[in-house]
Amino acid sequence: MTIKRLILSVLTIVAIAFIGFSLFSSVTQPQIQSRLELYQTNLLLHATEWQPEDLDSNSFNQVREALIGNDVYQVALLQYQDARQSAAKQREKQNQDLEMLPLEEGIESQTKQLNQSFNQLTSLINDLDINIGILQAQAENTETAIQTWQNLTLSETENQRLGEIAKILVGIWSEPAKILPDAEALIQENLDGWFRYRGLKQLYILQERQETLAELEAREQEIAEQAVLKLAIVAGVPGMGLFLGVGLLIFLGVQWLISGKESLLLKNADLPWKVTWNGETILQVFVVGFFLVGQVMIPLGLEIIKGFTNWQPATMGVRVQAGYILGSYFLFATGGLLVLYFSLKSFFPLPEGWFKFDLLGGWILWGLGGYFIALPMVILVSLINQQLWQGQGGSNPILPIALRGQDGLALALFFVTASIAAPVFEEIMFRGFLLPSLTKYMPIWGAIVASGFLFALAHLNISEVLPLAVLGIILGVVYTRSRNLLSSMFLHSLWNSGTLLSLYILGSGAS
Repeated sequence: MTIKRLILSVLTIVAIAFIGFSLFSSVTQPQIQSRLELYQTNLLLHATEWQPEDLDSNSFNQVREALIGNDVYQVALLQYQDARQSAAKQREKQNQDLEMLPLEEGIESQTKQLNQSFNQLTSLINDLDINIGILQAQAENTETAIQTWQNLTLSETENQRLGEIAKILVGIWSEPAKILPDAEALIQENLDGWFRYRGLKQLYILQERQETLAELEAREQEIAEQAVLKLAIVAGVPGMGLFLGVGLLIFLGVQWLISGKESLLLKNADLPWKVTWNGETILQVFVVGFFLVGQVMIPLGLEIIKGFTNWQPATMGVRVQAGYILGSYFLFATGGLLVLYFSLKSFFPLPEGWFKFDLLGGWILWGLGGYFIALPMVILVSLINQQLWQGQGGSNPILPIALRGQDGLALALFFVTASIAAPVFEEIMFRGFLLPSLTKYMPIWGAIVASGFLFALAHLNISEVLPLAVLGIILGVVYTRSRNLLSSMFLHSLWNSGTLLSLYILGSGAS
């Protein structure tokens, strides 16, 4: 064995161990999906206040039921209680992990991380209790709501802010009511979205501030109208895509039964690539380019720079964080593509069909078709996946930042990262190089499945493996059938853009 092969073998083992550890570590981390559900619930709560003047009562009730549904408050209460239960389970797990840690030197960082996570979960649970109480009060379960808030004020929490707002809510919903000093300012500062509106409305009613109450309700009507539009986009656009996707799947299935090998599903299905390199080159590209450069060298270099400059992007504004993420990804992609280039340089000129970009090859239709097909399939797998992981399993770290970042420039930077840079780099690596290379050792359908799962594993979040594997397989089918990387890049870009748009719309409903 040569020194090069020995080093590559060691790096491969380390890379596998790193991926396994990252997936295992993500098990206890929250999914973005559970947070998205609460954001969508807040939009629904805003939308319940919608009272348009230009619709008759029958039309209004039909539109309201279609977009909002019935028993919104009860549904919202159940969702918040489920989120609280999930957070409580995670906190209990963190507490058990803390108790199991030995009292030895050298594990201070692990203890600090677990303590920080425990405190964050405690703060989240208290925030959820505040909102759960308001929903209980809205459902006229005032005694239960007061008990919920009193339990929070009596609990041993270091968050004085939450204790104060809980006392204020107990006061304004008690009989007789008690209005504490600075109640309005504290409600404004500490409650968000519909919950802030509901707290202020109760306060203004008690204070008999009719003009202020009218202004508040007028503002809420504007927000409610916007919420209805946002819900129509968030639910309606994917719903239409879902309908088109199911129809397209049926069409392709019928065409396959009628046309056989001439059908779109089987186009180029057996057309092989000529692979002039071996598995060592494949490992070199991904272990060195994806792991060593992307997961070790670049993060380590950035940490050294931050250490020397005392620059901490995570503590700065969302624009700085978005720019940092884009810059980091650009370095990662550049490093990976350079490793790919130098790994294949000795095989130039490459055989025909490799890394093909055909502007006239119908890539828009292939990308759109793949997107519509991906919608029902990934949504179905995601629903099963949510039941499997129960709100845990981690998520892409970009998504929570994008969800909170209601800023035009930050959104543009996130768009460049997720909808341009990621599709270009990942499609070159996984569909352009990995999938065809694997056909040297397995049939094309096997290479599609294998590259799809490796694509999912590379995202390092265990809860995303199944949905991303399905998406990766569809990307592979689109590429092998069209033989045009622009097709899978366009599909990938559409998918990420849709996710970003949903995050932006849902996040805007929380303010």
